[in-house]
Amino acid sequence: MAQAVLALDQGTTSSRAVVYSGDGSVLSVAQREFPQRFPHPGWVEHDPEEIWQSQVDAAQEALAVARMDADQLSGIGIANQRETTVVWERRTGRPVCPAIVWQDRRTAEVCAELRAQGCSPQVREITGLEIDPYFSGVKLRWLLDQDPELARRAARGELAFGTVDAWLIYRLTGGRRHVTDVSNASRTLLLDLASLTWSQPMLDLLGIPREMLPEICPSSGLIDETDHGILGGSAPIRGVAGDQQAALFGQGCVRPGQAKCTYGTGCFLLANTGAAPVGSHSRLLTTVAWSIGPNTAYALEGSVFMGGAAVQWLRDGLGVIPSSSEVERLAASVPDSAGVVVVPAFTGLGAPHWDPDARGAILGLTRGSTSAHIARATLEGIAHQVADVVEAMADDRGAPLNEIRVDGGAAANDLLMQMQADLTQLPVVRPADLETTARGAAMLAGMAPSDGPGPGAALFEPDLPSAVATSARARWRIAVGRSSGLPAVVGYIAQGGSVRKKENARAVAYLGAGSCSRADHRVACALGVLPRKEGALKGGIEIPPPVAAAIIVVLVLVVGFFIYRSAGPKPLAKMDNSQMMKAYGASMGSRPGTPGPGGMQGQPR
Repeated sequence: MAQAVLALDQGTTSSRAVVYSGDGSVLSVAQREFPQRFPHPGWVEHDPEEIWQSQVDAAQEALAVARMDADQLSGIGIANQRETTVVWERRTGRPVCPAIVWQDRRTAEVCAELRAQGCSPQVREITGLEIDPYFSGVKLRWLLDQDPELARRAARGELAFGTVDAWLIYRLTGGRRHVTDVSNASRTLLLDLASLTWSQPMLDLLGIPREMLPEICPSSGLIDETDHGILGGSAPIRGVAGDQQAALFGQGCVRPGQAKCTYGTGCFLLANTGAAPVGSHSRLLTTVAWSIGPNTAYALEGSVFMGGAAVQWLRDGLGVIPSSSEVERLAASVPDSAGVVVVPAFTGLGAPHWDPDARGAILGLTRGSTSAHIARATLEGIAHQVADVVEAMADDRGAPLNEIRVDGGAAANDLLMQMQADLTQLPVVRPADLETTARGAAMLAGMAPSDGPGPGAALFEPDLPSAVATSARARWRIAVGRSSGLPAVVGYIAQGGSVRKKENARAVAYLGAGSCSRADHRVACALGVLPRKEGALKGGIEIPPPVAAAIIVVLVLVVGFFIYRSAGPKPLAKMDNSQMMKAYGASMGSRPGTPGPGGMQGQPR
């Protein structure tokens, strides 16, 4: 039997395919990016067909470069962006809506309602997760709420739900299999961690029909064969895991206490906890790592939503670097961030804060601040977020980690890795092959396993005095506090003294309570981008314009009445003769051409 393995690594911004030889050597790599869509603030969507096509194109190219057909593969392993939610028709395989990406925050209100109902302890006990827009279950609930016909079709069993692994397997097998592995299932808010089956209480809580759900399978083992025409032959699908669990496996973290952090679009720190789930009192996630045969491994996880995506913001949003790889050079051009702190909470804060309303903030700016300081502070912001998770994980475990194994595209940044070692005061180990997600998928599909970083690994030792690191961490916590609970929509302000068209107006983020003027706030409300009921400034009350106008009219009438009573003529019935004469003379003297005390008014004397 052939020994080559194809790994499909379907990520948030691109789809990769890697062909490995039996001994783990890389034979070929291919990658395809696909579009990201942001239809509203806080919303992130993908086209499921573009996900599928980009992955197929990458796989076909990788096989072509390796000069082999799918028939020559001993197996295919799949790793995928987790939590991203796809719904499609069972009969046709066509998606019925865009995929809602794991970063999407549109379900924040749904989550707030569940927390207000006191559901958090129950959810945490059953699933090991927090109630947060991050997870698939609330995304699916939102979709069904938006379209009653969609909900009716789901109840009739006409629609299928799945994370990206289930979507790819459905298409690769020509619709024969609707399955997800247990590691991906554990990210939906719907899996019972104790039984590793779909939880009926969670389905009832979220109002999700069981008919939509895929079958749950192990992370390693034969699932099915691919359709012959897709990859130029048929190959067995033998391994599936969420991307972060695959990276944990690929890093060789197979013993309890071993941990890795992947620096991709986000940053994800996972620590193997062994054969039993470990609860967290630090608001980390308890999740399935993988299932191989009868054995299931669990992990503690801290999820940071903005890692490499923060560098993309420097490139695409601010335009301070032409490519992401240039951020290290720019950040290293200054010795420190000169007091600038960047909290890259563009889609809220993940573990251990779990604040979906937090928003990005830049603090400590002076006239001397430059793009280099902001770039360096952005890298520090990434490292600080991971350090938050490291501290929470040590608290849960009762002991610090011994080291952090790292991977992912942003882990190639030496400056960022040194910052990480300094702020955590832990050694950081980087393998020569940073694509441990794809390697882990291939290992689950049958490739020889790895038990460590391997030859050529780089080691970053802490170089910052612990007192300085402690001070930096304290400053970071203050900055996080200031970014917390801010409005998600920023609003638009006037330019040049007049309000311009909404599409041309300048957006402003409210980086702190009272940081915008009431005039700016009124403009944002008038343009409809900052709802009045959500956008009222702290300490103020938003009053609808008709009510405000009526109040003003009443106030004018009341004030006028009192002025009239205090300064106007008194009633005649209460005047004596002398007062009556004075009043008569005053009234006559006020008319042009009538005699007054000084003669004829309005005429020359």
